[in-house]
Amino acid sequence: MRKLLVTGGAGFIGANFVHYWKEKYPDDEIIVLDLLTYAGNMANLQGLERESDYRFVHADIVDQDAMTSLFVEHRIDTVVHFAAESHVDRSIHEPDAFIQTNVIGTHNLLRAAKQVWLDIDNAPSSHRFHHVSTDEVYGTLGRDDPAFCETTPYAPNSPYAASKAASDHLVRAYHHTYGLEVTTSNCSNNYGPYQFPEKLIPLMIVNALTGQSLPVYGDGSNIRDWLYVEDHCRGIDLVMSKGTIGETYNIGGNNERANIDIVKDICARIDAVFEKHPEHAEAYPDAPAANGTPTESLITFVKDRLGHDWRYAIDAERSESELGYAPIESFDTGLDRTISWMLENESWWRSVTDGSYRDWLETNYD
Repeated sequence: MRKLLVTGGAGFIGANFVHYWKEKYPDDEIIVLDLLTYAGNMANLQGLERESDYRFVHADIVDQDAMTSLFVEHRIDTVVHFAAESHVDRSIHEPDAFIQTNVIGTHNLLRAAKQVWLDIDNAPSSHRFHHVSTDEVYGTLGRDDPAFCETTPYAPNSPYAASKAASDHLVRAYHHTYGLEVTTSNCSNNYGPYQFPEKLIPLMIVNALTGQSLPVYGDGSNIRDWLYVEDHCRGIDLVMSKGTIGETYNIGGNNERANIDIVKDICARIDAVFEKHPEHAEAYPDAPAANGTPTESLITFVKDRLGHDWRYAIDAERSESELGYAPIESFDTGLDRTISWMLENESWWRSVTDGSYRDWLETNYD
């Protein structure tokens, strides 16, 4: 039985991973660590509180003493490290928080892991530190450039990407210098349930349902590779179970799409859902689709993001050949599942967009 510490486990990808892992490995003990900043949401973990082998810890990975105590108290033998500031726009305007969490916080976890796993007696017989990173550390691609692979040189262009690149290098260094057993995965853009509505896909869905503009940077030609979050969780599982210690694996969705095409696709799907299910018009009266107006009418082009990378693409051949990884969801099925989830979980996204969840959080975790 493993004792997992999942950092950032109340966030979007972390929470999906916790649900995935608990279902697949019910005998493992899971300790979820989260600071519960704006994107951390206890509602993402609903139902897990009834599990006997589940614990939630409200703490900050920047707190070195708290991290070391956590490793000792719970006898952690496995870390899956999601905790990070991750929104590029926020990193442009508030880079300090990204350095603190993504660089200092990751280093604190590595220090705690080294101390408890390598430097003291009575250490766990085996251990693993899995670090979750991003394709943004590789920089940007032109239209005809080959996709990012594990040997692509790092060339981060935003403070967010730079902070993640730094954390990747720290994880590598702790393996090569001290022998810490680590793996790293770099993923493409995730989407799916529980994603905070500042990211492209949930933002467009929420705004379409509430009749707000659908803001698209520049001309919308920027291209991303899209990965359904459950496929990402499966990929991490494979890296942890079959991956070579000290190595990096890219996890992608094989779905390169331009942003404007994503937005138009969402609009068309919402129009079709409202046409098929007229009852949505009563629930979402401000949506254009509620009165037969095309949702696409909400699209608004806005000033481009500073330093906006034009294209990301993941080459997952290594994960496919060495680990047997392959995404299960196509973009069509994944997007349909995501829109359905948002329609069925209005209370979730309204609570995180209208501030009511923040009020609750400040009362319970002040």
